[in-house]
Amino acid sequence: MLKEKLKGYNVILASGSPRRQKFMKELDIDFEIRLKDVEEIYPENLQGAEITDYLAELKAAALLDTLSDNDILITSDTIVWHNNKALGKPTDKDDAFTMLKALSGNVHEVITSVCIKSNSKSVIFNETTRVSFNTLSDDEINYYLDNYRPYDKAGAYGIQEWIGLVAIAKIEGSYVNVVGMPVDKVYQHLITFTK
Repeated sequence: MLKEKLKGYNVILASGSPRRQKFMKELDIDFEIRLKDVEEIYPENLQGAEITDYLAELKAAALLDTLSDNDILITSDTIVWHNNKALGKPTDKDDAFTMLKALSGNVHEVITSVCIKSNSKSVIFNETTRVSFNTLSDDEINYYLDNYRPYDKAGAYGIQEWIGLVAIAKIEGSYVNVVGMPVDKVYQHLITFTK
C-alpha cells in the first residue's frame, strides 16, 4: 500500500542502523541507504526530545544538498533519557557498564525522533517509551557486554537481545521505538507526506 503512495519518489534512509534498515524493508517500500558522518553535538540546554529532534534535523541538513526533487529523506536519532541525562552510544566497555548499572532497577525513557524531508517539505516527530529495568548483577551486566557488545546502541542495550528477555520488567509505549524507530508514525507520516 505504501509502495503505491510513494510511486515516483525515491526514499532515502540516512542510517547505518541494521534495525532501522530492517524496519524499512518490512514496510515493503523500496529505499536506498545514504550515509554521511555527522558530529552529533547539540546545545547543552536541550532536554529529552529536544535533543533527538535537533540531531535528526542535523543529520538531514548534512544531506540536503544531495537531494533531487523526487527524493524523500528519512533521518533519525535515539537516546536513552535517565535522571535528566542523555545516554547515547557508549564509548567503550567501561562506559557501557556504567550506563547499564545506572539503568539497573530503575525506569528510563527511550526517545526517538524522525525527520522526513524533501526539497519542498519537512516534518519532524518523536516518540517516547518508558522502560522499567529489573535489578541486574555485575555478572549479568558483564555477561551481556561480553556476549552482545552493544556499543552501537543508545544506553548500551538492545531490547531485542538477551538483556530484553531478562532485564525488562515493563514497557509503557512503543516496543519498536525502543528497538530504534517508531515505525507506525513513520508509516503514517509517509502516507500523508506526498499529498
